[in-house]
Amino acid sequence: MWTDLNRPPLDGNALRRALVRSDNDDARVFWNRLDVVEETGSTNADLLARAADPDADRHVLIAEYQASARGRHSRTWVSPPQAQISMSVLLSMPGMNLTDMGWLPLLSGIAVVDALRNVAEVPAELKWPNDVLIGDKKVAGILAEVARTAPDPAVVVGIGLNVSLGVEELPVLTATSLLIEEASTVDRDTLVRAIARELATQFRAWESSKWDTSVLAAEYRQRCGTLGKRVRAVLPGDKEVFGIATDVDTSGRVVIEIEGTDGETFAVAAGDITHLRAAPVTES
Repeated sequence: MWTDLNRPPLDGNALRRALVRSDNDDARVFWNRLDVVEETGSTNADLLARAADPDADRHVLIAEYQASARGRHSRTWVSPPQAQISMSVLLSMPGMNLTDMGWLPLLSGIAVVDALRNVAEVPAELKWPNDVLIGDKKVAGILAEVARTAPDPAVVVGIGLNVSLGVEELPVLTATSLLIEEASTVDRDTLVRAIARELATQFRAWESSKWDTSVLAAEYRQRCGTLGKRVRAVLPGDKEVFGIATDVDTSGRVVIEIEGTDGETFAVAAGDITHLRAAPVTES
């Protein structure tokens, strides 16, 4: 029954009028370009190919269908046409320390959570580093890739959001969609506008702070459902760490208080971890 749902195409012209500077005189408008394409291999790959062009900054690219979508560690991310939001943005960050570039996907997670809470009215939260969950199921994933490091750092951030997928269309049992979660809207135009505006708000605030990560870390902690939970961190070489996730530090690393120790902690960066999973509490 789900595959018979009406899944209208995105209205690219309306989105440009609302979000792009050339079509909107509102001084608060952030984006320079927005394109909606019927199909592509990967929106991230397309924007990475444009990164050398100085006019490519603040470009939003959305595909109705991605043939080669992927997530972290090259995991596949699939969806029927027009059932998902497959969206990438290219952002340059003049004056940023290269070591802080890893914060952009976490910032993007904050923006997606806020957009879903405000517009779709679902209890979205972040699973460190940047998966978006409703309950314990993933509704959105984020993949950030470095586009260039000079003259100004630039990153492409890809967002995949499950909108109208039914249960039998989900790629894995641990996924969900806005439709399944009975969101107040599954209108993709509304959702794209909300996500793009939240991204702009968060990015401008970070840029205005001169890329201060302490405020951003505090914002992230407020939305991170991983904190306070017992977790199992799987590291390269199949090394495992069990403990309680107690913090996300100003470098964006999750801090785990290792069980069986006298308060010993272990901080791990997103690029150094294979999996972070909630682990059941063991009885003593």
